[in-house]
Amino acid sequence: MNRRRLLAFAPLMLAAAAATSAGASEGGEGKKEAVGQYVDLSPVALPIVVDGRLINYVFVSVRLNLSSGADSVKWRAKEPYFRDALVRAAHRTPFTNPKNYTVVDEGKLKAAMLREARAIGGDKYFTSVTITSQTPKQRSGLPRPPS
Repeated sequence: MNRRRLLAFAPLMLAAAAATSAGASEGGEGKKEAVGQYVDLSPVALPIVVDGRLINYVFVSVRLNLSSGADSVKWRAKEPYFRDALVRAAHRTPFTNPKNYTVVDEGKLKAAMLREARAIGGDKYFTSVTITSQTPKQRSGLPRPPS
C-alpha cells in the first residue's frame, strides 16, 4: 500500500522539484542578494503598541550583513549584545506598523538595528540589515488600524 502511494506521488514530487530549481536558476522573484558574511540573531519578541497599549508581539529574526573585511566569528560571538540592543530599541520606540498590527515597520527596524550594530562594532563592519522572518503572536482579535 505504501509503495503504491509513493509511486503515485513520485511524479508530483519530481515536477515540484523541477519547478523549484527552474525558479532558482531564473533568479526567482525580485533581486537576490549575494550571501556573504553575516550574523543571524535569534528570534526576538518585539512589542506592538497602539495608543500606549500593548496589543501584540511579533517574533522577528534579523540578519546583520557584514562587510567583506569583517571577522564573522568575532561578530557572531557578540550576537547577545546585538539582540539586547534590538530589544531595548523596540521598547524605547516600538516598531509598530500603522497599517498592520501583525508585522513590524521594517524600515524603522532596519535603521535602528543598523545604528545599534554600528554603535557596538563600528561603522566599517556592518553594511545592512535583513529581516528574515516575522511571526505574530496574535493574528485575530486585534484592533483595526486606522484607514
